[in-house]
Amino acid sequence: MRIFFSVGEPSGDLHGANLIRRLKVRDPAIQCVGFGGPKMQGAGCDLHFDLTSLAVMFLAAVLKNIRLFFRLIAQANHYFENHQVDAVVLIDYAGFNWWIARKAKKHGIPVFFYGVPQVWAWAPWRIRKIRKLVDHVLCKLPFEAQWFTARNCHATYVGHPYFDQLASQEYDSALVERIAGKNNRLITLLPGSRDQEVRNILPILLDTAKFTLQEDETCRFAVAFYNERQRQMSSKLIAESEVPIEVYVGKTPELMQAAYACVACSGSVSLELLHYRKPTVIVFKVRRWVMVAQAFLLRVKFITLVNLIAAKDIRRRKFRLYNPDDPSAEPCVMPEYLTAGNPSKKVAQRVVGWLKNNQSHSENVAELDGLAQRYAQPGATSRAADYLLGVLCDGRLTEGGRDDEGSPPTEQATEVAT
Repeated sequence: MRIFFSVGEPSGDLHGANLIRRLKVRDPAIQCVGFGGPKMQGAGCDLHFDLTSLAVMFLAAVLKNIRLFFRLIAQANHYFENHQVDAVVLIDYAGFNWWIARKAKKHGIPVFFYGVPQVWAWAPWRIRKIRKLVDHVLCKLPFEAQWFTARNCHATYVGHPYFDQLASQEYDSALVERIAGKNNRLITLLPGSRDQEVRNILPILLDTAKFTLQEDETCRFAVAFYNERQRQMSSKLIAESEVPIEVYVGKTPELMQAAYACVACSGSVSLELLHYRKPTVIVFKVRRWVMVAQAFLLRVKFITLVNLIAAKDIRRRKFRLYNPDDPSAEPCVMPEYLTAGNPSKKVAQRVVGWLKNNQSHSENVAELDGLAQRYAQPGATSRAADYLLGVLCDGRLTEGGRDDEGSPPTEQATEVAT
């Protein structure tokens, strides 16, 4: 059996590598080929090109590499023409992967999308493209399977593979004890893993620290950088802030565990914070025109994955974007600020509220724990492998059932955007 992978994001490279290992445990004869990254290659994938080296966020970067993208699409099509391929597995990276799906369907190859684009949030009309190009949708979020199934897609909820990685993650326990053992409570600042995120978010986080210390001097702050380059490019800004901040590189899990509370950039980091049950305020800064566009296009009330998982109804019913400080706003697990400005004073008040009210802090931890018990459990990768092989070997759809890592994930009775 030969399976072709197309994966373009570093996070997808990790999830793809774990899926390949699970597939090979179940059938060592499986051949995995295609586009991915170094982790997938290390897991046994015959890598035709390191697509993660082209991970891009902005249109200019896409246009710069457009000829290479089309050359890779042609390369995949040629491979499908000249080799027996039993399935194509796509992970994230939708813009490029739609083209790969088209070529696969042209040759009658079944297509599985593991971590399908969040069309329920932005562009529900794109469901037509998914119905046309994707045979099986493997959903990471609990409400997605219901949404896709209602629109005549073969979909199953397998859970989020990020929790598989977190369950096996190694960390420096001595460092955690050393950081947490200091007298003042730690507030961890998480400005994101991308350089652009750090540039946009770090000034807000530093201002938050300043305003928090004005209200409560019994806390201290630490910032977790993804790499040394980000630390260096931020050193002047941190020095100019005149806020005492401990700086760490590559120690994000340790700083999360040692923290009393966190302030973080929006993204998959919220899932890790759920895993550690850490009260968190989420900040995501965009340009003003993006705010205007989101007011028209965004179909869900939250931008934070944890808040979406926790919500009974994620549909956005008001024209205005969600504002956690609006008295009529629905409470959420992780207060979130999607902003074009600087909400640091409001964010600081949230942190101060947890510092000065132990009951409020404890209630938030309990809410996170209940949510984590239901949804932040490992096993997604095994369920995805079982589903994939169930379809290919038995010619039938399978449910994401019990496996060697525990019970299937709990389905969520959630209403989703139409």
